[in-house]
Amino acid sequence: MSSAVLQGLPSLGVGLGFRSPFRADLFAQPETCDFLEITAEHYFEPSSAKRDELDLLKSRYPLIPHGLSLSLGSAEGLDQWTLTRLAEVVEDVRPLWWSEHVAFTQAGGVEAGHLLPVPRTRTAIKVFVENVKRARDAIPVPLILENITYELTWPHDELDEAAFLGELLDRTDCGLLLDVTNLFTNSINHRFDPLNLLERLPLDRVVQLHFVGGHEENGRLIDSHSRATPEPVWQLLEAVCRATIPKGIILERDENLPPFQELADELARARRLWKSSVTVAGVVP
Repeated sequence: MSSAVLQGLPSLGVGLGFRSPFRADLFAQPETCDFLEITAEHYFEPSSAKRDELDLLKSRYPLIPHGLSLSLGSAEGLDQWTLTRLAEVVEDVRPLWWSEHVAFTQAGGVEAGHLLPVPRTRTAIKVFVENVKRARDAIPVPLILENITYELTWPHDELDEAAFLGELLDRTDCGLLLDVTNLFTNSINHRFDPLNLLERLPLDRVVQLHFVGGHEENGRLIDSHSRATPEPVWQLLEAVCRATIPKGIILERDENLPPFQELADELARARRLWKSSVTVAGVVP
């Protein structure tokens, strides 16, 4: 996909990462959300209840599947069972795009149960290119890749994060799911200027954004999706919306769930930023 193809994708607006406790409120207040992001793994070989839930969501909202376990950075390649199940979800939902992470979750047959950072090397990029090609063969829908938080960097990294992501997206021909909270979290934990990194990212490949708040633990920020979005993340989100026009923005709240109105207020603030972005660009939202 060229950046022109990515920019030509339809806009979805502002939405929420779906969790079952939100369901009643979403249908009672449908104006709060333009679309939903679903965790793809929640609908692998679904029970009848999960099947009914997915059908209900499809009847009201555009859905974007978000994968957690495909492990695109794994040197041994992709797990066929996971790829098949993911392809089934995408085929069922028929989304405009789907997403996964710049990460690996398994190596040597061992599941980490966590998103792990890949080495920032051209060998790792080659692995990604091969795995993305296989994923595309199974899922012929635009793929966007998300930056993750990381606790460590590998000792033999050849590139910094901005250069690595730029080359990775160019070589895989994928869009970018820019997680603004992850960018902020890494900037605090690893002591760098997030605006400087942002300026060096290929923003013409941004398709979607994530935002939310986390918590502090032992002097470090944790990407727990458990708090209201802090003001520095809002400021960074605004900077992103000044620099590019995302096709969709998702609030990811997973833990410590507040009254739904608090989420609705955050979505409304994000929608104002998004509308400002598309209005400045001369696009009617």
